[in-house]
Amino acid sequence: MQISVITLFPDLVRAVVAEGVVGRAEKRGLLELQCVNPRDYAEDVHRTVDDRPYGGGPGMVMRSDCLLKAIRAERQRLGSPKVIYLTPQGKPLRQSMLQSLSATESVVLLCGRYEGIDERIVELEVDEEWSLGDFVLSGGELAAMTVVDGVTRLLPDALGHTESAVEDSFSNGLLDHPHYTRPEKVENLEVPKVLLSGNHQHIKEWRRKQALGRTHLRRPDVLREKDLSEQDKRLLEDFMKEIKTSEVKS
Repeated sequence: MQISVITLFPDLVRAVVAEGVVGRAEKRGLLELQCVNPRDYAEDVHRTVDDRPYGGGPGMVMRSDCLLKAIRAERQRLGSPKVIYLTPQGKPLRQSMLQSLSATESVVLLCGRYEGIDERIVELEVDEEWSLGDFVLSGGELAAMTVVDGVTRLLPDALGHTESAVEDSFSNGLLDHPHYTRPEKVENLEVPKVLLSGNHQHIKEWRRKQALGRTHLRRPDVLREKDLSEQDKRLLEDFMKEIKTSEVKS
């Protein structure tokens, strides 16, 4: 997969491939990450990329001329990439969006700075606008790095275990179930006995029940979007009964 990030801070974005899953994916040729600085397309000796907003107001706005040239150069180089602008006004990022993106061959991630970018860039060149959530960062670089990391995990052979990405939170529409490893007891907390039973069917049901229950408690909005099977309803009901029993005992 080819990812191009248009950013005023290419060294910051390049840090995402320095270590971990993304770094290994790039070394193995599964991912090609390019960073493009719009200053390289500025038309004046000072390499100016921003200007005062029409109509007045605080801050500066990224200019259209350098951004248009940068985006169009990447479109020509990559063929037909999807162009995504990282902005607080965008659609909240979901796992399903990353899954869809991982099936594409190339993408251009556009990072804004200052008060944002000239709106005509959005109208002319942007295919989608994505947001990390209802908050504001200094620029789109951290959001772009998040997208790069999230989509890389979904590329074939990027993870050490073929089922790791499948079992991540939100991959099946639910939060992930709890995980445990050695030792079996930490202070007064023990590993759930079902995980030590060796009964894979019981373990599978327990994990599904925990995922359903955890999603119900922490992200009921996510669960409301799912059409639960009768078995899932039963598992969720069992989870809630266990919670109530635990609260009574405590």
